[in-house]
Amino acid sequence: MANYADDCQIKSNSPETACTWVESAAALDALRETLARQSAIAVDTEADSLYSYFEKVCLVQFSTGEADYIVDPFALSTADGLTPLASIFADAHIEKVFHAAEYDILCLKRDYRFTFANVFDTMIAARILGWKNVGLGNTLQERFRITLNKKMQRADWGHRPLSAEQMAYAREDTHYLLRLRDLQREELRRQERLEEAREEFERLTRVEPSPRRFDPDAYWHITGTRDLDPTRLGVLRELYRFRDAQARKEDRPPFKVISDATLLRLTHARPSSTRALAHLGGVSEFVMRRYGHALLDAVARGAAAPQTARPHPHSRSDTALDNAARHRLGKLKEWRKKRAEARGVENDVIVSNDVLFTVARQNPRTLDALVAGTNLGPWKTREYGEEILGVLHGKKKAQ
Repeated sequence: MANYADDCQIKSNSPETACTWVESAAALDALRETLARQSAIAVDTEADSLYSYFEKVCLVQFSTGEADYIVDPFALSTADGLTPLASIFADAHIEKVFHAAEYDILCLKRDYRFTFANVFDTMIAARILGWKNVGLGNTLQERFRITLNKKMQRADWGHRPLSAEQMAYAREDTHYLLRLRDLQREELRRQERLEEAREEFERLTRVEPSPRRFDPDAYWHITGTRDLDPTRLGVLRELYRFRDAQARKEDRPPFKVISDATLLRLTHARPSSTRALAHLGGVSEFVMRRYGHALLDAVARGAAAPQTARPHPHSRSDTALDNAARHRLGKLKEWRKKRAEARGVENDVIVSNDVLFTVARQNPRTLDALVAGTNLGPWKTREYGEEILGVLHGKKKAQ
């Protein structure tokens, strides 16, 4: 493994602090001891979702008030991995400060089965405060006149060695978070929104990763699919399944094997020869050369077995609602929109889409039923519970 000590010593917009590259079990134990003495630490991760079929955590970054640390899980994979960090994430006495924490928490739970307590999310705080630009780069520029280099957002974090620019990017993603947290916490107190924020932060500790599985019917979600006749729908089904199998084989994201747009072009054209395939617009020479015969076989299989029944992918929209529930959902969305406009925040800051969907489907008549069905927190229940029931059932108050 390369030595990244020099690359860690980047220039920043605040006084320089030490940066430590952690790639041994001894260094990780030392880091754990350091983090255990803190009351708050900043955390971020980098993953390789743009470069592999099954994404994985490629870096974990930490910052304290005195130093920055970058942990390389690949270098630690032959020992106990990142297990020593489990106690840090689970410690309710140490505040873990993230920006857009949900993705990081899901990845860390999925790859290492960590549990979390005492989280502060600077993006959620910004949204609750009504800040318009909630990306970390925009937020730091607007609040502190700090400019981050975001060119590495799409870098391949699974490749080694990392460049000096990647190291600098990784470090900066946590370097300023504690300072931002301090500013936001005071503003949340001033606006009397701290309890609301803490309720959302606690919700983040309970998110759970979905099983890694391929949904063979998810081609139904591709834009334009629902206008296809049964023969072409069968073709798309086979092309979609071929693409996933190939992506697994190559360890690449499916969209990097063949795009959805190209799948639809193939579906509509239904080429039956390499000549027809080669003349089809949007099919690159690389795709033609590497997958041409396999694509033709998939087209033939699909055409021979039309999809006459509607596919049933895992639900991710309001399609499971009956007409009455759809009507309730419409009324709930209109109420939420007005509430959000009055506060100057985005709609889902008031209540999430998942909660509205569940409420519309279950149609609760009491606060107890509302909370039981949605896990709506105490603050949101006090603030919005009666209003939600009023939207569903007129002016009648919950008993």
